[in-house]
Amino acid sequence: MPINGSAAATAVDVPRGLAGVVVTDTELGDVRGREGFYHYRQYSAVELAETRSFEDVWHLMLHGELPDAERSAAFARETAGQRGLPEDVRAALPAIARAGAVSGPLAGLRTALSLFGASRGFRPVYDIDPARRRADAVAATAVVPTMLTALHRLGEGLEPVEPRGDLSYAANYLYMLTGSEPHPTHARAIEQYLISTIDHGFNASTFTGRVIASTGADVAASLVGAVGALSGPLHGGAPSRALDTLDAIGTPDRIDSWIRERVLAGERIMGFGHPVYRTEDPRSRMLRGIAERFGGPLVEFAVQVESQVEAILAELKPGRELHTNVEFYAGVVMELCGLPRTMFTPTFAAARVVGWSANILEQSEDSKIIRPAARYVGVEPPVAVPTAAA
Repeated sequence: MPINGSAAATAVDVPRGLAGVVVTDTELGDVRGREGFYHYRQYSAVELAETRSFEDVWHLMLHGELPDAERSAAFARETAGQRGLPEDVRAALPAIARAGAVSGPLAGLRTALSLFGASRGFRPVYDIDPARRRADAVAATAVVPTMLTALHRLGEGLEPVEPRGDLSYAANYLYMLTGSEPHPTHARAIEQYLISTIDHGFNASTFTGRVIASTGADVAASLVGAVGALSGPLHGGAPSRALDTLDAIGTPDRIDSWIRERVLAGERIMGFGHPVYRTEDPRSRMLRGIAERFGGPLVEFAVQVESQVEAILAELKPGRELHTNVEFYAGVVMELCGLPRTMFTPTFAAARVVGWSANILEQSEDSKIIRPAARYVGVEPPVAVPTAAA
């Protein structure tokens, strides 16, 4: 069916949701769904999560290379030194937390990031050079964990905890969240989760950030849009929902009946299935390994649920590959490390902001605005405008 309007001569029909449509070139990474593999630049994302620090991978995404020991330490110092908030932003956080008492820290982050960009004098990426764009991106990324943890604590009636420059990105995040220096095992588990979710192809939030950046808008505006996209339950809002599924099932003897009832009713099982992967999600596989190293009843139950759900889905939906996605074991790992469920998706944002920033910087090198077309399917125009009622 042709598209009406001036774009009709060049318009191309594409699948719903732009599935499989290539919209640009990128050097930042890719997802190879049929292989169960994804990468950041030229490196396996899972291998990076298993062997490198969060700061090293941040450096990779920003500069295109993994740092040696000297540059790694320098970059860690640079980013840690920017974790503090401007006074006007800090002063506004209690009001933001009160206004977002129901919607939570992720909604508050949109407001806080916007205020931060204004406070720091962020200018449109169209008008500034690459060095200034990079500086803005690093500054905005560095304060996201500070904002998220402060908003959470204020919402709980607690005072925010000031960031510490001597702790790693992940350890400092947990410290600001809880007020206590985390156990190294917990800090490393969260760090591996954060690394594994830095970037993941042209997902909805990354694409949103790039669309905004393509207009020449500033870094903060682009990040705010990405945060908004991530907040949707079909994108970043699923880790706690996947864990809620385990709670709802409750005991091993209820797995079969609970899952069958919902699959036959056409309901989605949170934590299972992915729009890209047609095999096991490599992030889920890595996080399952982390969870199994912790051990305990929750992990044992999660593994049992995974096994039975996959068997039931294979029986009831033959021919479809439906496995756990990143949210399933992400929720288990974060629960084991003491994160409240209201902070699961915000923690996702604390990782993904690095990928968003890298994508915003890459998009800002292209002067072409992203402007697709739509097919009009309403009443055939023109229709005479009725006379206004007396």
